[in-house]
Amino acid sequence: MNSIRNLFTNFRLRKRLLALSDAFIVVVAGLLANFPIPAYADRIGRPDLFAFLSTCVVCCFASLLFFGAYNKLWRYFDRKDYWGCIKGVVVGYVLADVLYYIFTHTVYCRFSALTCALTVGGICAFRYLIKDAFVVLVDTGRKDAAFKRTMIIGAGRASKLLLTEIANRGLGSSKEGNGSSSRNKILPVCVIDDDHSKIGRMFCGVLVAGGTSEIEKIAKAEAVEQIIFAIPSCPPKDRSVILNICNKTGLPVKVLPFIGSALGDSLYAEQGVSFASIIRDIKVEDLLGREPVTFDNKDIRGFIEGKVCLVTGGGGSIGSELVRQIAKYDPKQLIIVDIYENNAYEIQQEMVMEYGNSLNLVTLIASVRDYQRMNAIFKKYKPDVVFHAAAHKHVPLMEGSPMEAIKNNVAGTFNVAFLSLFNKVKKFVMISTDKAVNPTNVMGASKRCCEMIVQYLAQQKASTTEFVCTRFGNVLGSNGSVIPLFKKQIEQGKPVTVTHPDIIRYFMTIPEAVSLVMEAASIAHGGEIFVLDMGQPVKIVTLAENLIRMYGKVPYKDVEIKFTGLRPGEKIREELLMNEEGLEKTRNKLIFIGKQLEIDTDRFIKQLWKLKTSAQKNDEALAVQALHEIVPTFTTPEQYNGANISKFG
Repeated sequence: MNSIRNLFTNFRLRKRLLALSDAFIVVVAGLLANFPIPAYADRIGRPDLFAFLSTCVVCCFASLLFFGAYNKLWRYFDRKDYWGCIKGVVVGYVLADVLYYIFTHTVYCRFSALTCALTVGGICAFRYLIKDAFVVLVDTGRKDAAFKRTMIIGAGRASKLLLTEIANRGLGSSKEGNGSSSRNKILPVCVIDDDHSKIGRMFCGVLVAGGTSEIEKIAKAEAVEQIIFAIPSCPPKDRSVILNICNKTGLPVKVLPFIGSALGDSLYAEQGVSFASIIRDIKVEDLLGREPVTFDNKDIRGFIEGKVCLVTGGGGSIGSELVRQIAKYDPKQLIIVDIYENNAYEIQQEMVMEYGNSLNLVTLIASVRDYQRMNAIFKKYKPDVVFHAAAHKHVPLMEGSPMEAIKNNVAGTFNVAFLSLFNKVKKFVMISTDKAVNPTNVMGASKRCCEMIVQYLAQQKASTTEFVCTRFGNVLGSNGSVIPLFKKQIEQGKPVTVTHPDIIRYFMTIPEAVSLVMEAASIAHGGEIFVLDMGQPVKIVTLAENLIRMYGKVPYKDVEIKFTGLRPGEKIREELLMNEEGLEKTRNKLIFIGKQLEIDTDRFIKQLWKLKTSAQKNDEALAVQALHEIVPTFTTPEQYNGANISKFG
C-alpha cells in the first residue's frame, strides 16, 4: 500500500502517466470512431488512420499542456480545470485537422468531430475517477480524530524544522511522545508555497499542494482544520496579504514566530524547546502590513539610566507600558502618578513582582488638574524626565463634556509643563495624537492646544528644559480602542458595530507607541513634534472582518457587522501632519520631525487664559468658542467629512 501511495504522490511521475493516458484515450477514441456504422459506413484506412491519430496525439498534448491540464494536482481538480481540459482537446483536434489538411489536402470532419467528443468524455472521466482513487489511497490510514489536519504555509527553513520535529517526536501520529499534548497534535496534510519548482513535490514527507492563491480551495479539498503560517521572515506587507487569504477560510490560523539563525536553532534543540510549543495565535498586528519600528536601545539607556523619571497617567495603557520600558533601563527612581487607583495599583504590583526591591518605585494618586498637589510632587521628588501621558482620550464622551477635556487635557498639561519648566526638569515629553491634526472634536482640539503649550514653552530662551511632543495614531489594545470592543461583541455573539464603511485609521502597537516616545525623548533637543511613519491606514471594517475570521467565523454570515453612523466629533480619516508642517528626517528612517511652528506668545497666553477660565466656569458654549479661537484648524466634523468622504471613500 505504501509503494502505491508513494507512486500516486510523486507529482512528476503522475504528470507523465497522465500524458500517456491522454494519448491512449485519443487512440482508443479514434479506433472506436472508426467502427463502421450505418450512418457512417466509410472507414479510414490504417495508414491514414495512424497518421491522423498521431497528429491528434501530438496536437492534443501540446494544447492540453498550454491550457494547464498537467499543472494541477489530481485531488484539487475542479470545474474550471475540467473546462480547461475540454478547451485543450477541442483546440488540439482543430489544430490537428488544419495541419493534416496542409500536408495531405484531406480532412475528416465527421470522424474528427466524433473522435473529439469521445476524447473529451474519456479524458474528463479518467480524471474524475483517478481523483477519487487518489484521495482514497493517499488518505488511507491518515485520519485520526485526536490530531488536527493542518496546512503549513511556507516550504522554508522554519517549516522544515517544524515538520522534522513533528516526525521525530510523533506529533503527527498516534504515538505518545514529548509533544503529545493537545496543542501539539498536528497532522500536516499539505504545504503551501509560491515557488513553482516546489509545487507537486514532497517536502519533509508532506506534499507541496499549491500556491497561496489556492489556499481556500486546497483547505476545502484536504478538509483542513487549522493553518500554521511558518514564514517568520516574510515581509509584513506580504504577510498581511497571505494571512488575509488564510482568514477567509474561516479556519483557526496560527503563526510560527521568528526563530533566528542556525545558532538559534541549535540553542532551541539543546534546551529541549519544542518548535510546536512556540506556535501562537494570529494577532491583529500581524495584519497591519508594515515592519515593526525598531529603536536604538543604547540612546534610550543613556537617557534613562540613573535618572528620576515621572510618568503621569502611569496606570493607563500607554502610561503603564512607559513604566515597563523605563524600568528596563535602570532609572534612579520611577514615579507613577495616576488619578485612577485601580490602574495605578495594578502596574505597581506588576513592577514589584518583576523587580522586587531592585526598582526604586513610587506610586502616587494625584490629579494633574491639581496644581498644588503636582507642585508638591515636583518639589519632593525632583524628576529629571517627565512623561506626560495623562489625558481624557475618548472622543464621543468629550463631545458630551467638553469642559472636562479642557480641564484635564489643557489645564493638566499646562500645570505639568510649567512645573517642569520651574523645577528645571531636563526633558518633558508629551503624548499627543493624530486627532490633534485638523481636529473635528473637542478631544483632538484640546490635544492640539496641549502641543501648542509645549511648543510655546520650547520657545522660551531662558528655559533649560527640552520640551517635545510625540504624535501617533490609534493604539491596538489600548483602553478605548476598537479591538477590545470588537472581541467582546464577537465573544458574546452580538453584531460587531462599525461607525462607517469607509472610516480609516492608522494603527500601531502599544510597545511601538511607547518606544517612539522613548526614542523621541532620547534624541530631542526641544520644540519638536515626532511623527511615526505608520504605513498605510487600515479600514476599520476590514479590521473587523479579519478579527471575526480569527475567531473561526464568517463575517456577515456567522457574525453580523452593523454600521451605526459616525459618532459625535468623528472624522472619516485621521492625519498625522498639518498642511503647514514639513517633515525632517531622523537617523531612524521611520521617525520624522514635524517643523516647529512659531507661537505668538502674547496672543496665545491671552487665549489660553480665556479658555481655562471659561472651562472652570463650566460655560460650555464659551469654552468651545475659546477652543476654536486658540486652535484655528478646529473645524466641525460635518465640514471635514462632507469634503473628504468622497475623496477617501
